[in-house]
Amino acid sequence: MSKLNVDQKTISDLLSDKKADFLIPDYQRPYAWDEEQCQTLWDDLFLFAFPDNNYEAFDDNEEYFLGSIVTFKNKNGKSEVIDGQQRLTTLMLILRAFYDKFSNMQDRNSVLTRDRIEKCIWKTDTFGTADKNILKIDSEVATDNDKDEFLELLRTGVVKQNSKSQYVLNYKFFQKKIDEFLQAFPSFFPYLPARILGNCILLPIEAESQDTALRIFSTLNDRGLPLSDADIFKAQFYKYYGGIGKKDDFISEWKKLEEISSAVFKPTTGTPMDELFARYMYFLRAKEGNKSSTTEALRKFYERNKYQYLNKPHTIDELKSLALFWESVIDQDKERFSENALKKLFVLSYSPNGMWQNITSVYFLQNKDDDGKLDDENFCKFLVRITAFIFAYAVTNPGVNALRTPVYDEMINIVGGHEVTFNKYKFNKSQARASFENYIFSNQRNATRSVLTWYAYTFPNQQVLALNEIFHLEHIYSKKRQELEAGLTTESNLESLGNKILLESSINIKASDYRFEDKKNIYSGKQRRGKYKEPSKIAEIAELIKHNKFEEQQIIDRNKKIIDTFFEFLLAEGLLA
Repeated sequence: MSKLNVDQKTISDLLSDKKADFLIPDYQRPYAWDEEQCQTLWDDLFLFAFPDNNYEAFDDNEEYFLGSIVTFKNKNGKSEVIDGQQRLTTLMLILRAFYDKFSNMQDRNSVLTRDRIEKCIWKTDTFGTADKNILKIDSEVATDNDKDEFLELLRTGVVKQNSKSQYVLNYKFFQKKIDEFLQAFPSFFPYLPARILGNCILLPIEAESQDTALRIFSTLNDRGLPLSDADIFKAQFYKYYGGIGKKDDFISEWKKLEEISSAVFKPTTGTPMDELFARYMYFLRAKEGNKSSTTEALRKFYERNKYQYLNKPHTIDELKSLALFWESVIDQDKERFSENALKKLFVLSYSPNGMWQNITSVYFLQNKDDDGKLDDENFCKFLVRITAFIFAYAVTNPGVNALRTPVYDEMINIVGGHEVTFNKYKFNKSQARASFENYIFSNQRNATRSVLTWYAYTFPNQQVLALNEIFHLEHIYSKKRQELEAGLTTESNLESLGNKILLESSINIKASDYRFEDKKNIYSGKQRRGKYKEPSKIAEIAELIKHNKFEEQQIIDRNKKIIDTFFEFLLAEGLLA
């Protein structure tokens, strides 16, 4: 069991401790508190220390809790700050602003308070004398260009002229607040910093490892964003590129990666950068020949062998190339992809799970040319094959975990220069057909949308649809009509594939409860009362509206046609045993 050292301390006790040595590590995010947050903190501190603007109303036994500081001791003995970075940094700025204001005050209380602050900001020697060259806090934040300015400000109290850094802006804010306080309460000025130092409480939590500290932070923190795996990886890259004299180049490339990833990836858990690293991980796993269906946690994978994959010169380039590829997919880039490829990518965007993104990432990284392009014919062939297999597998073997074994095998085939075939995992035709016949294709099941999207593109004149347009699953024979008239003798036909079609959300909303005769006008753009609207872009609609009616037999016939066509597809792709 991990050991923790937890003991609430006043600001003075925490910072004046001779062993206090805080490090804001390279993987942390830059300082981000703005004036609004500083104003809130100042108001809270002032109200606590001077209730009702009356210094005598303060109770010496009262304490004000400022929050936790989660750290762990690194190999150099420094306390790396995992949680509380923003709070700790801001407190240091407040203390430095008070310290400077006391510089010309000679009364006893001012001198004593200045001495207390001094021991909180700087290291002290054996005799308690502050060494003005050694601070009790340091920052190595990789993407913070102003960290040196912060440290210099703490050391000297000198503000860099025309600086726009958040450190300086907040420092000036606190200077202004202190000046206003001094004018209002000149006789009681030392009481405010003394009460902040002696009665404001922090809860330092020292973990025995970085992992434990991160877990604690994720559990405790309900405000800021917890450190992501990518933040930890950034630190490793930063050290690597610093060692070869390309630190600035790395920071620039990392920012570009973050911008692209934020625009492209929308993961349900983790950050966009985590998602990029996850997709890249599958390529690395495949190159290792790793077929295990148990996938390691992202950070556990990359930290193996002292972050070996992050200490290679080509890694950032490959990550960037992969990010740009997926940006092109999302943008439906016609210069990178043929219309045929874009159609197949649209179908896969409605895949029943995200496994297609992982195997496609592996395919891209293995087969891209020097310009990051793929051979269109081979790429389309690959997309067709994985569509057939993944869509069928979602019905015959529901659950993404079951899909890992065959897909991981094919990932290894890809990096070995082989074609994706799924030869070891072909479907038994009769068993697979029974699975499709008995599967309940409800709107809540991802496979329903997947198969219907695929079917929409079996019509040769189906154009590429926009990924940013919203499509619903339309009940051609409406559920409302069944409720009122019970026209279908077999209730399950209402939810069969034969009664559903992919349809633009705006058209679906208008058509949902109407009879088929009226739906046809809405599908085709002939609105009620003669008003014309844009017709549906779903090519099958043109065939559908040729029906005079759409009732139970039409549903049954269309359902059979969809399944028949899908099994012809599986046969053509060599996936039936």
